[in-house]
Amino acid sequence: MSEKQQEHWDIVIEPSQSWRDNFNWKQIRKYRDLMWLLVKRDVVAVYKQTILGPVWFFIQPIFTMAVYILVFGLIADLGTDGVPMPLFYLSGVILWSYFSTMLTTTGSTFITNQALFSKVYFPRVIVPLSLLYSNGLKFLIQFVLFLAVYVYYLIDGQVSVGSHWYLLPLSVVLMALQGLAGGLIVSALATRYRDVNFLVKFGVDLLRYATPIVYPMSLLFSENSNETLRYIIMANPMTGVLDAFKIAAFEQSFVQPYFWETLLYSTLFTLILLVIGIASFHKVEKKFIDTV
Repeated sequence: MSEKQQEHWDIVIEPSQSWRDNFNWKQIRKYRDLMWLLVKRDVVAVYKQTILGPVWFFIQPIFTMAVYILVFGLIADLGTDGVPMPLFYLSGVILWSYFSTMLTTTGSTFITNQALFSKVYFPRVIVPLSLLYSNGLKFLIQFVLFLAVYVYYLIDGQVSVGSHWYLLPLSVVLMALQGLAGGLIVSALATRYRDVNFLVKFGVDLLRYATPIVYPMSLLFSENSNETLRYIIMANPMTGVLDAFKIAAFEQSFVQPYFWETLLYSTLFTLILLVIGIASFHKVEKKFIDTV
């Protein structure tokens, strides 16, 4: 009998042939302890050796908001649809920060966790899901800051709770799923083409200005607005998400004529992108260790 025929393994780990096995919630729950360890790593490790620690979660959006108020609010005078400038810019800053961080961190999943993946078996999707929770925790912390400013202006009578408040959780979920889905696709491409991560980081910074963060939607529907530019901005799937959040939070926010169509487009785009992302991630995870 040959040596090869004498070999016998009790457990043989092979890549799954179906994406349903990797995204099986029963299997994911079995590794939930690992997921929370990764969440803790992502949240704590970033600011572990800093002097201010978690305070940076508040400093970053506050300083970014202050710059936006100065440049786009006071100097450029773009307007805020009747919403107080600190609230208008802060809402855009924290939402975009969550989306962009989710997209870029998920996009480097295979590269940054190469050593871990090559030594230990666990469902690879655990890492992107842990990023969804860790970045979500950072967003919640910054959302507390937003709520504090919101309550101040609510008591002062400068804002009021809108009748579309139910759109707020929907916009947050869509934003998170868009970042996750885009990140899954980027992570699949980045295993073979490292340039993709650099391109995405650069592209996200540019995409910020094609999203109604520093300017109001009413600006796109003014008499002097460029119709081509309007449709380009509305074709951005994040436009409907940001617009929905602001309409939900601010009763006096401008409701553009195609709001519901834009939101439906953003929702469908997110779902399709998520399916493509899951399929791409599953296809690459089976052999990524040979290309990374």
